[in-house]
Amino acid sequence: MKKVVIDTNVLLVSISERSKLYWIFKGLIDKKYTLCVTTEILNEYAEIIEQHMGVEVAESVLATIVNLANVEYITRYYEFRLLKDEDDNKFVDCAIASNASFIVSHDSDFKVLKSIKFPVVNVIDTDQFKIVLG
Repeated sequence: MKKVVIDTNVLLVSISERSKLYWIFKGLIDKKYTLCVTTEILNEYAEIIEQHMGVEVAESVLATIVNLANVEYITRYYEFRLLKDEDDNKFVDCAIASNASFIVSHDSDFKVLKSIKFPVVNVIDTDQFKIVLG
């Protein structure tokens, strides 16, 4: 099973059953991949979902995530600081610490990772993720 880190904005737009990206959240629930998270990532998920969808939705989504067997909790021991946006570095560090196959994101700030030879962190968009999941 592929280990992935999902950027907050991708998770946010995949929660609603009416979203064209709902297959991402459904795939998580159906155990089609392993989601790697840190406490910082979970906190950001909760904060952003609450801002856009309300407290009840945020609590429900987080309760779902933390109770799934295919969610891997990662402890980050080192900060690589590979991105200019300090807020996005937590996703990179989680991907490295978990040996994730890739980060799923549409954020252009992650593009710089293609030019970094070590540590290797692959970033794919949702279209590529759909192909990977089959």
